[in-house]
Amino acid sequence: MAHIPDGVLALPVLATSGVAAATLTLVAVKRMDYDRIPQAAVLAAAFFVASLVTVPVGPSSVHLILNGLMGVLLGWAAVPALLVALCMQAVFFGYGGLSVLGVNALNLALPALLCAWVIAPRLRTARGRAVLLWGAVAGAIGVGLTGVMVMLSLVASGPEYLPAGRVILVTYLPLLLVEAVVTAWALSFMKRVAPELLARGEC
Repeated sequence: MAHIPDGVLALPVLATSGVAAATLTLVAVKRMDYDRIPQAAVLAAAFFVASLVTVPVGPSSVHLILNGLMGVLLGWAAVPALLVALCMQAVFFGYGGLSVLGVNALNLALPALLCAWVIAPRLRTARGRAVLLWGAVAGAIGVGLTGVMVMLSLVASGPEYLPAGRVILVTYLPLLLVEAVVTAWALSFMKRVAPELLARGEC
């Protein structure tokens, strides 16, 4: 569950997250490379479609997030790309909601930016199996950190959410492995056919 639904979080969490997400988006728009807008649109569409395919895991469900991949390839452009995709999902399919758009955007965008800062520079010079390794790390960071942030978002709204937060965090473990494999394969393929895409993903 990368999308926290409406009516769950406390008002202070929603307000703080909304302001933080708006500020982060403004910074991202100012710093992003506008030549990357077509690439951002493609990856936002991929995230939009992947998020619609959910797999039940225990009391929750999971789906591919792709924020590690988006962070590595897009850098700052990943923030507005994720925000637009989340907004479209909320409006057209009721995933998440508009009141929680800020917190859901932060939970996905901050791990993406971390991957852009930490992983993208290493992928630029990596060769062979190192590309697979760093790709897997990017996928794992994206999912793992998102899971932690979802849990913290719930707990910040009240300690009664802690058991549910722990369960949700556990459901992210199989997704973490799948996303690591998908991201490693995707980045390895891009490194072979279009290495310039990886060279442009740093923040």
